[in-house]
Amino acid sequence: MARAGVLLFVSCALTAACGQGDARLGDSPFAPGVARNQEAVDGLLVGNRLLDAGEYELAIDAYSRGALNHGMSADILAGLGAANLGLGRLHTAERLLRQAVEKNETSPEIWNNLGVVLLERGQLGEAELVFKRAYALDDGQSDSIRDNLRLVLAKSENKDYDDTQEQDYKLIRRGSSDYLIRTISE
Repeated sequence: MARAGVLLFVSCALTAACGQGDARLGDSPFAPGVARNQEAVDGLLVGNRLLDAGEYELAIDAYSRGALNHGMSADILAGLGAANLGLGRLHTAERLLRQAVEKNETSPEIWNNLGVVLLERGQLGEAELVFKRAYALDDGQSDSIRDNLRLVLAKSENKDYDDTQEQDYKLIRRGSSDYLIRTISE
């Protein structure tokens, strides 16, 4: 009997607390609507933040919205390519990153991500050229580009490499849209 009284007291207290509500929302139990008098946040910025958070599907949606304002710029294409790379959609990522490189040939990050895609797809020769280009554009400042170039050079020099053996590499995201390939330590 005492237990029922305690439960009744707790439920009444919770009901009273919930009943007060937020003065800004009025007494409506629904979420607030769209603030039509506010300016929307840039889709490119939102996409970059979602990419950083590893929310690749949501990033693709945000970049698509950002394309309405920016057009299919190199930044939008690179972001879409990086998100697809994160999802493992290598063919789509390669196509988008190649389009981004056509629009901006001076971005080492875009070249690096294209090199990662090519390496993952087993196209070592082209991946080596792409990483060399990224390294040259970056003036050797980025450790991730240098490490990726070393990896592709080691793979291409190793003639005994067997494609059927288990891969000992892991794709690691560094920065907003820069990827690094690391050896998995046991």
